[in-house]
Amino acid sequence: VQLQASGGGLVPAGGSLRLSCVSSGRTSNDAATGWFRQVPGKEREFIAGIRWSGGNTRYADSVKGRFTISKNSAKNTVILQMNSLNPEDTAVYYCVLRWGSTIHTTSEWYSHWGQGTQVTVSS
Repeated sequence: VQLQASGGGLVPAGGSLRLSCVSSGRTSNDAATGWFRQVPGKEREFIAGIRWSGGNTRYADSVKGRFTISKNSAKNTVILQMNSLNPEDTAVYYCVLRWGSTIHTTSEWYSHWGQGTQVTVSS
């Protein structure tokens, strides 16, 4: 499985960004795709995840109500819509995938990682 993330950039506080993750080689819907983020010197932080079968979602408390994760199964794409961004959201964002339907919130559960995309929110 390969994951290609895109959509990062520089945005002022209060702005929005839309991240996309295209997966190739996924052969089963018994899988979950999600997003983690990482700031230098800190551990990777779970942001959101979605099940390919059924579409159940899970969010970190820090982004609930601001971020929305969705999927387009026909395009093998997962979207992370990020609104009301603040400087604390600045990080490298990684798209991830794991086999199995549980959306885990710790990084060791995810066997496939995309290359990361930088999100910078200016104050």
